[in-house]
Amino acid sequence: MRKTGITFLLLTFSVLLMAQTPNTQRLNLNKAERVEWFRNLGFGMFIHFSFDSQLGIVISHSMVGASDDYLDRYFNELPKTFNPKDFDATAIASLAKLAGMKYIVFTAKHHSGFCMWDTETTDFNIMNTPYGKDLVAEYVEATREAGLAVGFYFSPEDFNFLHENGQQVRRSNINSIPQSVMNRYIELNELQTIELMAKYGDIDILFYDGGDGPLLEKCKQIAWELHPDLVITRGAMETPEQTVPGMQNTDPWEANLTMGTQWAYKPTNEEYKSASRLLEILIETRAKGGNQLLNIGPKPNGEISEEQEARLREIAAWNFINGEAIEATSPWIIPNERDIWFTWKPEEKTLYAILTKQPEWTRGERRDFLLRSVNSTANTSVSVLGQSDELVEYQPETDAQTYFEQQEDGLQISCVRAQRIYNNHKWNNPLVIKITNAEPAFDPPLVKTLDAEIIRSGSVTYIQFKGELTKSGDTENLKACFRYRPYTNLAEDSNSAPWHQTESVEIKDNVFMFKLRLLGKEITYQYQTLLQHPKANIYGGYKTTTIKQ
Repeated sequence: MRKTGITFLLLTFSVLLMAQTPNTQRLNLNKAERVEWFRNLGFGMFIHFSFDSQLGIVISHSMVGASDDYLDRYFNELPKTFNPKDFDATAIASLAKLAGMKYIVFTAKHHSGFCMWDTETTDFNIMNTPYGKDLVAEYVEATREAGLAVGFYFSPEDFNFLHENGQQVRRSNINSIPQSVMNRYIELNELQTIELMAKYGDIDILFYDGGDGPLLEKCKQIAWELHPDLVITRGAMETPEQTVPGMQNTDPWEANLTMGTQWAYKPTNEEYKSASRLLEILIETRAKGGNQLLNIGPKPNGEISEEQEARLREIAAWNFINGEAIEATSPWIIPNERDIWFTWKPEEKTLYAILTKQPEWTRGERRDFLLRSVNSTANTSVSVLGQSDELVEYQPETDAQTYFEQQEDGLQISCVRAQRIYNNHKWNNPLVIKITNAEPAFDPPLVKTLDAEIIRSGSVTYIQFKGELTKSGDTENLKACFRYRPYTNLAEDSNSAPWHQTESVEIKDNVFMFKLRLLGKEITYQYQTLLQHPKANIYGGYKTTTIKQ
């Protein structure tokens, strides 16, 4: 480890901070105005990149439970061949911006402990590879130059530190680490946080992963001390991984998602989501009030794989047309009416109805939609984003105009897919209808999904779903039920089995239940409440439970 005057300054600053009263609770010093700024960004790029991308395996986690021989070669041999000579931070930032992303979060240090910057805290860093350059510095410069917000992913958990200090490489039971070792562990992360916050100018966003308790909280305290305008996501707000919550949330949250099944580069056996599916998840995220952080994992030479670039470019095409429906938007009174999702700009009273799952909608074809949650006003106008409403290429006889009419049961809209995006005319990604001066058509109820109860009667096992009506809204004519499905695992959550729906049940004292007989010895269910309002279905949050018989 190198010792310089800079190290002395870092240590001095760390000692001054350690003299402050420690915060044992979950610290949150995110400024409200900065959180609002962050929420308006809406869409960002996550980059998982480290030296083990050379093997095309899971980033860092293969070390847990690994043999001594594996760890020795991992720490001492694998960095010797890491040379991301084709990493083009400028090209990546440009592509992110084109795709409609407003910020990037880069893995400065993952759980392995390998640092992607020129650090004085450990020799286990990118300067001791054939590449020999500060890749974090390149990333920061290019991201700023592109006008995007700069974010770091940082893991306080450090497998290299644990290994060097005779500790088992693990992600749990850190309380069993001897106090003398734990003090050095905390100090290492403090110094690395100081470096990252001091070397690269103003940092906008920080995503912590792992190391709860003092290992994490001290890092957060230092980061905010050095950059008061910093927004910390994971560690200070909800960051669901590989999934989107079941209902809208007024609190800030950021979902993070892989294109395939792995965060780092996976050259074989990968199953990518289509760009259309990734767009649907982005749309759902924004309709429910969250940010979406979509991941790429560069190849070991630094390039983005063809499959990932292709999806980003399809997303870019959609955002070039429809980006105003994603950026700086808020949730509508409900997130969706079936496959039509909503985003809202309250100051402008502009509503966006995003028409997903519209297969084989040919160019020049007219379709009609009824929006039950929307009322028009005398000043309302309706149009399709990206289209002039004036003509369809090569179809002079086709009426391309968008029409609307307020009816008793909702706002009736008739529109045409007019714009030619692909040569073969088959562009099936969502159209977006822009509705100005819109008003809510009703005051929606709110419902909460409660924990289920397992009931055993002899050899028969039941799961009893429970829900609570927390706000009745503007009607008493409500029906309640539940929907449920077998739940596999997080990585496949976005493409899991179809929902099953129970029959309607009575709401008594704002509570309702349904008892389902279980078949099979063991099953995990994902479930949520559902209120059947005359205008729209209202959903509660997701819950999961595993039943063993």
